[in-house]
Amino acid sequence: MRRKAMRIAVMMVMVGAAAGVCAQDVSAMHAGQQQGQQQGRGAFAGMQRVAGEVTAVAGSTLTVKTEDGATMQIVTTDNTRVMKGRGVTVKVTDLKVGDGVMAAGMLDAPKNTLHAAMVFATDAAQVKAMKENMGKTYIVGRVTTIDMDNATMTVERPDHVAQTIGFDETTSFRRGGRVGAGGFGAGGATGVGGASAAQSAAPEADGESITLADIKVGENVRGTGSVKGGRFVPTELVVMERGGRRNGDAASGGNARPSNNPAPQ
Repeated sequence: MRRKAMRIAVMMVMVGAAAGVCAQDVSAMHAGQQQGQQQGRGAFAGMQRVAGEVTAVAGSTLTVKTEDGATMQIVTTDNTRVMKGRGVTVKVTDLKVGDGVMAAGMLDAPKNTLHAAMVFATDAAQVKAMKENMGKTYIVGRVTTIDMDNATMTVERPDHVAQTIGFDETTSFRRGGRVGAGGFGAGGATGVGGASAAQSAAPEADGESITLADIKVGENVRGTGSVKGGRFVPTELVVMERGGRRNGDAASGGNARPSNNPAPQ
């Protein structure tokens, strides 16, 4: 259960990344989250979440394939709030196959069904681009090994690829903190909407500055950077904390223009 919750958290970061390539996208997303939190100390507090890729749209119901390969039904009503892109309210019928979604609501586990109070969606083109750039312009996943002697780390990504990343004198480390106005984007030299990777990855001035030695196997991390010498090197690596404000509670999916960088190791 604990590991499943962490996988959902990672997927939520991915969707937030896809929706947040432009500063306005993330600002709108955070505004929506804050509004939800203010309604009865979080109208969605205690609700379950499902994140994944839309495989079918039938009336008011979405069929979603989650990152672990499960198939879930997301049922919406006239009261379900559906948002896409820059926090724009849309109809569930406006969503397409291939879009990334994160839904919050009441889970009927035996029927693999979530009755959604809110759905946040990301365009299919952005989801596709994020998949192509994972491990090239950004990394997200669970730490499986750390080699202090060689300043490397192996990360199990949401697509179940184990990627070894490296660090150099340009890398900084941080634990917790919120994603800033630029969001956690996945842009290459220029991302969707023209936002650079540096702009989209800029954090707010909070969280705890740490070192590589402070990171533990099993923790979830995210970061943006570039491939150097055939290996991805983040400019900043952030350890995501479970629960609370520091987790950022961003939604899950991803993106940028395809990169010409070498394939990740």
